Amino acid sequence: MEHEGKQRGRGRGTGVVGRYARALYGFTLLVSALTAVVGLAVLAGGFAAARGGFESVREYADENIANEDSYWAYADGGMDPLVRTGAVVFVLLLLLGLLVVSVLHTAYAVGESHAARGGGPLGTRELWRRARARFPAALTVNALTGLAVGAVELAGLVLFSFVDGGDVPGVEPTPLHETASPQYALVGWVLPIAIWSLGGPLLYARLALATADTVLERRSPFAALRRSWVLTRRARGPALGLGVLVTGAAVLVFWLARYPAAPLAHFAGLGMLRLSGDNVWMTGVLMKVFPTAVGLLLLPPLVMPLVCAGFARLHARLNT
Repeated sequence: MEHEGKQRGRGRGTGVVGRYARALYGFTLLVSALTAVVGLAVLAGGFAAARGGFESVREYADENIANEDSYWAYADGGMDPLVRTGAVVFVLLLLLGLLVVSVLHTAYAVGESHAARGGGPLGTRELWRRARARFPAALTVNALTGLAVGAVELAGLVLFSFVDGGDVPGVEPTPLHETASPQYALVGWVLPIAIWSLGGPLLYARLALATADTVLERRSPFAALRRSWVLTRRARGPALGLGVLVTGAAVLVFWLARYPAAPLAHFAGLGMLRLSGDNVWMTGVLMKVFPTAVGLLLLPPLVMPLVCAGFARLHARLNT
C-alpha cells in the first residue's frame, strides 16, 4: 500500500513551493493573524492581572521619593506577584507557539504530499480538513522535539553558570576588570555558544522531519521521531544546513524587528500611560517587552514558510 507521503505521478519533483505556494502562504497569513490576536490578548491579560502589583510598586516608590530615601522599586515583595504573572504569560505564549509551529508544519507536509502526487487545486479549507485529523500527533511530535532542543539549550546555560560560578575544576572565573583566561574563554564562552548556536539547530534539524512523517505515514509520534533521525542520518549536511539557515533567518528577523518596533513602542507606551493612570513602572515593562512581541509575531509569516517548506521537501526527498 502506497503512503500519502510517497512521491509519484506527474507531480514528482515539483514540490509545494512551485504548485501551492499561494494557497499555503495564504493559510500561513491566516494562522499568523490569529496568532497575533491571541498573543496580544494573552499579553494584555497578563498586564491586566498584574495591575495591582504594579500599583503597589508605584505606591512604594512614591513613598520613598516623598521621603527622599534611596529605594529599589521592586523591593519589599513587589517583584513576586509580577514574576508569577509573567511566568503564566510565558507558559501560555509557549503553548501558542507550539500550536502555531505544529499546524504550519502539518499544513506544509500535506501540501507537499498533494503536490508530489499531482493533485488538483488545494484551498485553505481543504488543506485544514486534511491536516486536522493528524494535528494531535503533530502537536505531540513538536512538543517532544521542543523538550529535546530545550534540554540542549539548557545544558549550555548550565555549563555557563557553572563556569561563571567557579564550579568547574581548573577554570577560574575572570576577576573584575581582568582579561579572561584562555580556559575560561573556551569553556565559559566558546563551548556554551557552540551548544546554543549549533547543538540546538542540529538536533532540531535531525528531528524536524517527524511532523511530516507522523502526518503522512501515520506513524506514532515516537516512531516518527525515530524515523526522522534515521532519514537525516544519510543527509546530515542538508539537514544541518537547513537547521542553521532557518535559525539564522529567525534570529535575523527577530533582531531587525527592533527597528520598526521602536516608534510603535513609543505609541504603545503612551497608550499604557493613559490606561494605567500614568503608572510609569507598568509602562516601562510594556516598552521593554514590546519589541520582543513584535519580533515573535513576525516569525510565522516571514520565517515559518521557509522552515516548513524546507523540511517538508527534505522529507519527501529522503522518504522516496
